[in-house]
Amino acid sequence: MITRTLQSIAAMCGGELSPGSTAEALITGVVTDSRKITPGCLFVPLVGDSFDGHDYSESALKAGAAATLWTRNKGAVPQGNAVLVDDTLEALQRLASAYLKEVAPRVVAVTGSNGKTTTKDIITALLETRFKVHKTQGNFNNHIGLPLTVLSMAADTEIAVLEMGMSSRGEISLLSSIAEPDTAVITNIGESHLLQLGSRKEIARAKLEIAEGLKPGGLLIYNGDEPLLAEVMGEPGFAAPEDLKTFRFGLDTGNDDYPTGIMAHEGGTTFTSSLHGEQVFTLPLPGRHNVVNSLAALAVASHYGVSEEEMAAGLGRLKLTGMRIELIRASSGLTLLNDAYNASPTSMKAAIDVLQSMKGAGSKIAVLGDMLELGPDEAAFHAEVGAYLDPEKVDLVFAYGPLSAHLAEAAAKRFGPDRVYAFTDKSAMTDLLLSKTDPKDIVLFKASRGMRLEESLQRLHAHFDQS
Repeated sequence: MITRTLQSIAAMCGGELSPGSTAEALITGVVTDSRKITPGCLFVPLVGDSFDGHDYSESALKAGAAATLWTRNKGAVPQGNAVLVDDTLEALQRLASAYLKEVAPRVVAVTGSNGKTTTKDIITALLETRFKVHKTQGNFNNHIGLPLTVLSMAADTEIAVLEMGMSSRGEISLLSSIAEPDTAVITNIGESHLLQLGSRKEIARAKLEIAEGLKPGGLLIYNGDEPLLAEVMGEPGFAAPEDLKTFRFGLDTGNDDYPTGIMAHEGGTTFTSSLHGEQVFTLPLPGRHNVVNSLAALAVASHYGVSEEEMAAGLGRLKLTGMRIELIRASSGLTLLNDAYNASPTSMKAAIDVLQSMKGAGSKIAVLGDMLELGPDEAAFHAEVGAYLDPEKVDLVFAYGPLSAHLAEAAAKRFGPDRVYAFTDKSAMTDLLLSKTDPKDIVLFKASRGMRLEESLQRLHAHFDQS
């Protein structure tokens, strides 16, 4: 993590020391939550609609923070070390940008409507076979989380893999300007944030803002199966660095790399690709969409000189951020697929594909919750997912939430009413699910994060782990 004198911190973030501050005081790490103060840290008081972190600066200093940032117009500075700035959030972002320049790792930026976290994890696994890598943890991928991710980076980091999330135009542009990536990856363009942005093309424009901060000669790796990306890149408003290089991945054979063979099995998925000839890669994850995510990661690793053998070994050591097609087995034998972190029509269909492709002696059960922030066509999107379910490959469907009633209605047209259940009460749904599930079954949980569908999964897991 960042370790600098207070004088250096002030210079890096564009601030000045308050009278009486100790210029040589050593700062170790940065914290924005006053409840998580660490000895010697810099406390950054952020301001929101219903809170003002400046109210906690004094207590943060008493709890062990070595210094605090302080906005000049906030009145009397608390007793102790402080750096005066015009805006604490902008100062945090400037500090992160300056620290990146000083440590000077190569930076890989990853965005996309779906799959960006999984792709970030796969890229990290491949690069770690040769480099010291620092990656985004959890969902620290926004205008606050990305700077904190950067500032937690070790000084000897060789490559930083930074996830970039967004909900509106301009957000990716800001993150890219902070990170100034050498390589950028766009996993896909889905339907997430249609409510805010209005169209998939506008989502493509927002994601392509990642190119705005790319260094000259930087590499943009993008999903070639998505024609909107190429369309937007051809628009006059597309901002690209000098000598931009591009690489396309996807399922279509017109891409720079595409799968030449995919085989699903108990341990995950084995595949080969057009660019890597006879090299066999085994991914400890189910799903064709994860093979596509892996192609993006292979492109990054190849760009940084990782050998095919090292990439194959890296896939075997993959560690994923939780709740992204996490395969859980209860002691009784029940298989649970936990993908309850987020959802869009694209990712929902991908998860259904995984469930439908799995082999097992018992039933296959889909537990699907509402997909949020889809805009005015949200009912149609849910019905589309319901119609996508195959009654020959899925035995039971449980739909949770008011929007998922449209999913259940569409599914029932093919499944019949006896195999589809719709609920707005999660506890009641889980009670019925428990009564319908046997130890040999496979159960998928998929919904937007706000539905907290993992609560149902946890009850099911606890029940069958004691059976």
